[in-house]
Amino acid sequence: MLKRTRSMPRLLGLVTLALLGGALAAPKKVTGYGSLGITDGKPGGTYTLVLGDSPQSLNYYGVIDNNLGLIAQQLFDGLVEFNYATYKVEPALAESWTISPDGKVYTFKLRQGVKWSDGQTFDADDVVFTYDQIIMNPEARAGDAASFKLDGKQVDVKKVDANTVQFVLPRPSPAFLLQMRSFIMPKHKLLKFSQEGGAKPADINNAWPSNVAAAEVVGTGPFKLGSYTAGQKVTLVKNPNYWKVDGKGTKLPYLNGLDFLIIRDPQAQVAQFLAGNVDQLNISGAQFPDLKQREVSGAPFKVMRSTALFGSPPFVAYNFDAKDAALAKVFSDARFRRAMQSALNRPRIIDAVYNGLASLPGHGVAPVNKEWYTNTTKQLGTFDLKAAAAALDALGLRDTNGDGVREISRGKNLEFDLTYATDSSVYPAIATILQNDFGKIGVKVNLRGILAKNLLSTGQSGNWEMILHAFGDQPDPELRKPIWQPGGALYYWHRSLQPAKDGDRPNVARMAPWEKEIYTIFDDAATTTDRSKRKALYTRWQLLFAQNLPVTPIAKPENIGAISNKYGNYIYNLGVIPGYNPVPLIYQK
Repeated sequence: MLKRTRSMPRLLGLVTLALLGGALAAPKKVTGYGSLGITDGKPGGTYTLVLGDSPQSLNYYGVIDNNLGLIAQQLFDGLVEFNYATYKVEPALAESWTISPDGKVYTFKLRQGVKWSDGQTFDADDVVFTYDQIIMNPEARAGDAASFKLDGKQVDVKKVDANTVQFVLPRPSPAFLLQMRSFIMPKHKLLKFSQEGGAKPADINNAWPSNVAAAEVVGTGPFKLGSYTAGQKVTLVKNPNYWKVDGKGTKLPYLNGLDFLIIRDPQAQVAQFLAGNVDQLNISGAQFPDLKQREVSGAPFKVMRSTALFGSPPFVAYNFDAKDAALAKVFSDARFRRAMQSALNRPRIIDAVYNGLASLPGHGVAPVNKEWYTNTTKQLGTFDLKAAAAALDALGLRDTNGDGVREISRGKNLEFDLTYATDSSVYPAIATILQNDFGKIGVKVNLRGILAKNLLSTGQSGNWEMILHAFGDQPDPELRKPIWQPGGALYYWHRSLQPAKDGDRPNVARMAPWEKEIYTIFDDAATTTDRSKRKALYTRWQLLFAQNLPVTPIAKPENIGAISNKYGNYIYNLGVIPGYNPVPLIYQK
């Protein structure tokens, strides 16, 4: 057996706790993280953060919502989590695991003594229920059923005993362990919304609406729901049953509570931070100079930067299935997308929008991810409006009537809408730059602003022509298969490739040759356990991505955060990532 076990887990690779037979084991302080400046804190205090909008629900798997994701990180745990410093997978609710020699059986030993925030015992029934009834439920809006169906066959999840769960795979899946970061949910609270409890599969989406009683929302995370006033604030309070301690044995979290203020406007968010009403704020490069100057001048906060592995690099996409057939034909032509890339002024966007605090992007893999990244910088090309114009001329997209706009056909202009988030701190500026530069080569772009919370649903609806959006990077490309494999649930720029119904094969016949190759690459990479072969496959994918541009990546922003001097142990939150919970370590000085 290939064994991966720890007698005690690490909290972000920093602090340790084990519960055996319901008793606390001696805590173990993990060394080697001094450079992160982590110290043992003191209990007490409330920490105030910002949400860009009201969460649409309190049910993490019932709605795709980044604002809910930020809250859910503090309410729930997964079987495993990332080490905050190394990105390696480490024990969480599972204290150890084994993998069979053929790579098809994963056995997880659960941490004994863990309680839900309402005092009920956490056990194997909760894990099996979460995966079988929620995550693998194709009707759960934010579930992940596709990742648990390999070669058309379902992964089998079964309870071995009260403290042991087994996943039996139809075939080896080299990145399967990373899927175990999914949040585990309480069976005793959600059973009535599940098929097991007699409900319909889609009823799971109705659990925990935004007006749910706080006592109904139960988790194993460091905090529990205190109250939620839509449009104003979400309050979390300390979970007295949380299962982690610091190096001195002090129960975590240190803080008594978290307040999430709902503030849509980025300028208003900064104003509230400067007024002292918000303790920590994730900021953009555009906001960096003013806040950094204030820090240098003695303001009571610090502004911190870090290179991003996670985070969400923005991209533009063209709708291959646009309702306007003439536009769909143009957008589906890789030569058009390459021509328009030459009109995308990345240096200006990096300088003007991000104040230089961004870099050239990868194609589906963050450049800092040395394990899988392939350098495709040359394929990004350079900003060259003359070259872009010449390429469009060669496609027969010319301005024949002298009105300054090229035509797709006689009497029909090359004109389309760009959908973007008006409440983003960076998207409006990027959209304006694109509109101006594209206009210089005779491509008319109309700006169509919507709220950020509606971007993904709009993309998936197909009701758009060009869109400015972003998806977060992950340590292994396998975790982004639904996005980058043609026919995937989030490959929404070519929706006609998606299966007619769950379990069907994607519409391979409609794929371009390069899409067929990428489709095969992801299937092959998901089955081989040979790392060098996976590396070669993903290198080929990144090159195909760079050449054919299913979407056009723009930039890779740095992580920038501002934090009040009243708090210690702040590490920039790398995004909505299950298993990343830096907040339990933060304390009020």
